[in-house]
Amino acid sequence: MYQFLLSSHILAALLSLGLLVGRGLLAYQGSPLLEHRLLRVAPQVVDTVLLVTAVALMVTISQYPLVDGWLNIKVLGLVLYIALGVVALGRNRSPRTRTLALIGVVLVIGYLYAYSVTRQPLLILG
Repeated sequence: MYQFLLSSHILAALLSLGLLVGRGLLAYQGSPLLEHRLLRVAPQVVDTVLLVTAVALMVTISQYPLVDGWLNIKVLGLVLYIALGVVALGRNRSPRTRTLALIGVVLVIGYLYAYSVTRQPLLILG
């Protein structure tokens, strides 16, 4: 069960990132595709799966935020990911601001993945 949850969580994270970057690029171009029903609903479904699998993994491995420090970083990263995503997709933001936020989203997800693997805040392997 653990491996299934972990694989589902990783897949949902990759899909979430892909959808956010894709929507960010469409917003940057001012594309009407951004209003397509699939692009409005799919991120909500994927992000729900991401959150549910995260909670299921926490329960499965009996590690919780505010108890196990490495999960505190993950929760803070999630908040940063959401905030940068809002900026990246914001209609009232300059293209430069949205681009920087989109780059920030990719960097945050990359950091969270590396942190999940190493559980080292400075990503020192060993």
